[in-house]
Amino acid sequence: MAVITEDAIRELAAFRGEGAPVTTCYLDVDGRRLVRHQDYEHELDLLLRSAREKANGTASVAADLKKIEEYVRAGFDRSSTRGLAFFACSAHDLFEVIPMPVPVRNRVVINAAPAVGQLEQFVQDYDRFGVLLVDKQRARMFVFELGELIDKSELYEELPRDYDTRGHSDQGYEREKHHVDELLAQHLRHATQVAFHVFQQHGFEHLTIGAPDAIAAEVEAALHPYLRDRYCGRIPIAPGASIDEIGKAAHQLEADVDRRDEAEAVARLRDAVGAGNKGLAGLEPVLRALHEHRVERLLVSSNFIESGWRCPACRALATVGRACPVCENEMEALEDVVEEAVEDALVHGVKVDICEGNADLDVLGRVGALLRY
Repeated sequence: MAVITEDAIRELAAFRGEGAPVTTCYLDVDGRRLVRHQDYEHELDLLLRSAREKANGTASVAADLKKIEEYVRAGFDRSSTRGLAFFACSAHDLFEVIPMPVPVRNRVVINAAPAVGQLEQFVQDYDRFGVLLVDKQRARMFVFELGELIDKSELYEELPRDYDTRGHSDQGYEREKHHVDELLAQHLRHATQVAFHVFQQHGFEHLTIGAPDAIAAEVEAALHPYLRDRYCGRIPIAPGASIDEIGKAAHQLEADVDRRDEAEAVARLRDAVGAGNKGLAGLEPVLRALHEHRVERLLVSSNFIESGWRCPACRALATVGRACPVCENEMEALEDVVEEAVEDALVHGVKVDICEGNADLDVLGRVGALLRY
């Protein structure tokens, strides 16, 4: 089964059927909602019925749909799979299945290239995330990737606990308290060293810390500069929490970080458009800028779908046909020109943000571009 990486998505986005359309199918198989096999098979039947109407008798697409149906009905491991992404072009021997650990939006797209928008959104939403949980005696370090735990490290250092039960008249109190404070500081340094060692082994884009208020600032101060650069805030989770509780808290913080980053990018876009400086909003101007290779960053509202056109001669995209606005050749109709724009952007190394529920971007026309020039 294929691994979901930016490189894999770009490779898929670059595929062209050369005369034969590419069939993309996303199927939700989340067992929490679709408990029985019959439940997701029913969803598949609805998708295939719609796709066969779109295919209009195209032999390659008919073969694609048959392969997809056979794969699903043959059964597959649902223990860690909540969504399936299919990319097929039987005329050119393409059939790729990507199991996904999150639900997907049911959809079939028959276009000139694979529709990779949902994959791109998934990869954006699931960076590798480090979680360091610390108290006065224990430290636990976790790394999550694509919603799954990939590493766990434990540290336990028993510190004296009874010094505070003695009276202040005890002559040894201050000395023992100083010693315990030194041991605690050493423990917190060891905890951050564990985190840095895990970072060196696995790497992660973000780090969060769960620690009592009394020691949290000291833990943050002891972080290696590389970890400090990736630090994105605390979570209210103690070292004794379950893996499931830790994963949910980390995922929620990651979602918050993603939304914050998207909001900052949209604010930049809004300012650039308002100033008329290196910013465009609206589908047609963005498509034109993509064709001219002027786009540095593409921002698209999630679920934005629009029919359009592709010129087979110069590869330009447009919202209105049939004559190409660039070379005046006759264009071909597309089911979804937004997906094609995302794929073109990925192929040319443009950063793509699929923004979830951003009202400011919706007001700008649901798509915008920050420009190189």
